[in-house]
Amino acid sequence: MAVGLSALPSLHPVAGVRLGSVAAGIKKPNRLDLTLMHLAPGSKVAAVFTRNRFRAAPVILAKNHLRVATPQALVINTGYANAGTGEAGIEDARAVCDGVAQQLGCELHEVLPFSTGVIGERFPVERLLAGLTGCAAQLDENNWARAAEAIMTTDTVAKGASRRIEIDGVPMTVTGICKGAGMIRPDMATMLAFVATDAPLGQSALQACLEHAANRSFNRITVDGDSSTNDACVLIATGRAPLAPIAEPQGAAFAAVQAAVAEVMLELAQAIVRDGEGATKFITIAVERGTDSAECLRTAYRIAHSPLVKTAFFASDPNWGRLLAAIGSAGIDDLDVNRVAIWLNELAIVQQGARAPGYREEDGAAVMAQPEIVIRVDLGRGAASETIWTCDLSYDYVKINAEYRT
Repeated sequence: MAVGLSALPSLHPVAGVRLGSVAAGIKKPNRLDLTLMHLAPGSKVAAVFTRNRFRAAPVILAKNHLRVATPQALVINTGYANAGTGEAGIEDARAVCDGVAQQLGCELHEVLPFSTGVIGERFPVERLLAGLTGCAAQLDENNWARAAEAIMTTDTVAKGASRRIEIDGVPMTVTGICKGAGMIRPDMATMLAFVATDAPLGQSALQACLEHAANRSFNRITVDGDSSTNDACVLIATGRAPLAPIAEPQGAAFAAVQAAVAEVMLELAQAIVRDGEGATKFITIAVERGTDSAECLRTAYRIAHSPLVKTAFFASDPNWGRLLAAIGSAGIDDLDVNRVAIWLNELAIVQQGARAPGYREEDGAAVMAQPEIVIRVDLGRGAASETIWTCDLSYDYVKINAEYRT
C-alpha cells in the first residue's frame, strides 16, 4: 500500500491540452493502457530523457522529433517498453506515430511516443493503432485522471498533482501526472511524467523551468537505484492564459510559474517514492554541512541504495551502524568521522562519530516504526546541503519483481 497516498487529488484541466485513454488490450484485457494527448496550436514542449545507454525506441524517436518539429500530440502506452528491440522497435514506434498523425491530421514527426512496461519484447502495433480511434474520440480537457490511471504499470495508485495560481489578476493552471514504482533512479526525471500549464512560456523559459523543477524533484528520488530505459519528463506550455508572453527565464511572472511547476513536480516525484514497489516507509535523507552539493548527494544516495539500510528500515530495526557504514563508504576520502552526527527525526543517534549520549535503543525503534522518517546527516565539513527521498526494501519488492512477467 502506498505510504501516505490516498485518492487522486482533483486535477484541474489545462486549456489547450485534451486527453483520451482507452483499454486497447496491449498486454492485459480490460485495463486502460493507451493515452493520446492533443496540444493546441502554438503550444511549446520541453523534455528530458533517460541517460541509460539502452534507451528505448520511443525515447530515440521522441528526441529526434523534438529536434525537428513543434509537437502537436503525445501517445503513451503501457504493457511493453519497446526497449531492446533494435531497428524493428524504431519502426514500431514510427508506425504508432503515423497512426496518431492520421487521426489528428498532423505530421508523423509532430508526434512524441512514450512507452513503459516489459523490456525486450515488441509490442502489438495493430492493437495500438486500433485503440487510437477510441482515444481520439474521447479527447477532452477533463481526462487527466483517466490518463493517470492509463499510464500505470506496477503502480498501486494513479499519481497526479495540480495547482492554480494568479499572476497580475490572471488565473493559471499547472497539472501533471506520472507513473513509476520500481526501476527508479532516474538521473534526469522519472519513469514517465507529463506536466502542462496554460502559462505563455517561450521555449527558453520553458526549458529552464523544466530543468529547475526536475533537478529538485525527479532527480532527487530513488527506489532501488536502477535507471529505466524509458524515463522521460515532459513539460507543455499551451500559452492559453491571457498574459503577456514570458519569453525568457526572468522576472516575477516567470518566477511564479516556475515555483508552481516545481511544486507539482515535487509532489509527483514524492508520490513515486511513496508508491515504491512494496514500500512501507517514506524516507527523507538530508545531508548537510558537506563541502559541495555533489558530496552531499553522493552520501545521501549511498545511504538510500544500501540494501542493509533499506531492510533495517523495513524491519524497524535501529541498527545505526549500517548508516555509519554507508556514510563511510560514500567516497569521501578525507572525511573526519569524529565530526559526523546523525538524527532520526529529532532523535540524535550519533554525535562526534559515536553513539549519542542518552540515546536508547527503544527510542530509535519507536522512530523507525513510523511510516515517515527523516534521516539527517551532518558531515561537519562545509556549508552545502542536499535532500533526497527514498523508501524501504520489503519482501513485497522481491515478490513484485520476481513475478513481473508472469
